Amino acid sequence: MVADAKGIAQTEANKMIAKAKVEIDNQKVAALAEVKSQVANLSIEIAEKVLRNQLADKAKQEALVADLLKEVKLS
Repeated sequence: MVADAKGIAQTEANKMIAKAKVEIDNQKVAALAEVKSQVANLSIEIAEKVLRNQLADKAKQEALVADLLKEVKLS
């Protein structure tokens, strides 16, 4: 009877451990997704600020357009 109780307890403990591991993995995936989202948002904000700075001056705008036109190849 004691051996059966130990066996049942061990089985339940194993189930709880497996469930905890799954939950940890799910939380890890969710955390990584959140970090990726935040990095993407920060990257966009930085790019926006750089572009605003670049395009604030008319001479810089014209230089940027000229450089971009040099890179364009007509087919």
